[in-house]
Amino acid sequence: MNSERLKDFRQAAYELLVLAKDATFELMDAVMTTRNASCLAEFSLSPLFNRQWPSIYEALQDCRPDRKKLMELYREQLEQQVPATEHILVAIDHTAWGRPFAKTLKDRTHEYQRGVIIGQGYSTIAWIPEAQGSWALPLLHERISSGSSPILQAASQLKLVCEQSVNPVLAVLDREYGNANWVLAQADIQADCLMRVRKNACLWSAPPAYSGRGRPRKHGQKMRLNDQTTWLEADTAIEIDEHPQLGQVRVSQWLDLHFYRAPEQRVNLILIERMNPMSNGQPFPPLWLAWVGERTLPLETVWFKYLRRFGVDHWYRFAKQRLHWTLPNLRTPEQCERWSDLMPLMSWQLWLARDLVLEHRLPWQSAKIDLTPGRVAQSMLSVLVDIGTPTKLPKQRGKSPGWETGKVRTKAPCYPTVKKRVSRRKKSSRLAI
Repeated sequence: MNSERLKDFRQAAYELLVLAKDATFELMDAVMTTRNASCLAEFSLSPLFNRQWPSIYEALQDCRPDRKKLMELYREQLEQQVPATEHILVAIDHTAWGRPFAKTLKDRTHEYQRGVIIGQGYSTIAWIPEAQGSWALPLLHERISSGSSPILQAASQLKLVCEQSVNPVLAVLDREYGNANWVLAQADIQADCLMRVRKNACLWSAPPAYSGRGRPRKHGQKMRLNDQTTWLEADTAIEIDEHPQLGQVRVSQWLDLHFYRAPEQRVNLILIERMNPMSNGQPFPPLWLAWVGERTLPLETVWFKYLRRFGVDHWYRFAKQRLHWTLPNLRTPEQCERWSDLMPLMSWQLWLARDLVLEHRLPWQSAKIDLTPGRVAQSMLSVLVDIGTPTKLPKQRGKSPGWETGKVRTKAPCYPTVKKRVSRRKKSSRLAI
């Protein structure tokens, strides 16, 4: 197989690490080839890491990955595989890096991950390259500060991707984004969005024609999703007889609806119903989706795009379990961000090496199965040995003088947990006369 594409990508990424790029790049190679590790310093035992263990912490302290230029590097690889007329399917979601005991870590917030935990939230926008499988390639993976929110961070990421992309962008999102807040946040972004809607949500139809008296109405008839008696007549309804995965499916669509707090932003509501019951005889719960955007896709295929959203969940699990994203206990938010910037870079290297892994698979493994990120990572050592590294050999600096005699050690300052509160408009009190 031709490995020049992976070599060029690694050389370009090496230049974009700016400072401490030798130690940082060797750290990435050690992470990709180490299956189990109990602490961050253990990566220095890898044969691909030619420095001592303190260089790992110095690398995360000194390196400055250029996040936007790295995203341009990812985009160049993306455009080589996607025709200019096709949608780029991206998934947006956020996850938590739990740090409940890190009192010296600044800007910790309350995050939800199987319950409320204290830590840092990260928002990710990832390209979904295949129609099936577990591959998701992040374009941006950024920390959500205490002054921002998942919706605002996701809108900023989507806007940046759309500005640099020549292809139309289709974003799929979970039900946390299927509300008026997200519809208003992405109103000025040139992208199509397909998001899940809560089953107890309410939408409104377009208002009737102005009667000439009073203020014009903003809302028409109310449609409560969990009350079938309030449903409007569907504009389109189709049935798919035998879907290869879901069986018989019925898809209905309502046009020109809106959320109460976003009356100017029109959405198309899509209902997916599986006609075959579950194994216990109960019907499958319905799936409600909302489409926002100027472009349209056929109803037969657009709803199936949402199922590819789960690729970003697979990547979160892969980053935490195999790339050891949440393993280190770093001191500052800046170090956490620099370490997190390496996760997309390693994922793209694994994606570009998937064809090379066929030559270096283990003797008892079949070559006919679809290669997952974990399968590629387990054979990455032989690939990296063959293609080499752009890093330079370390120079001997001598022995460190260590801590100065008589210098006072001070404890690191502790920071309180930042609590985000929802500001609500106060109702004006009227005095009875």
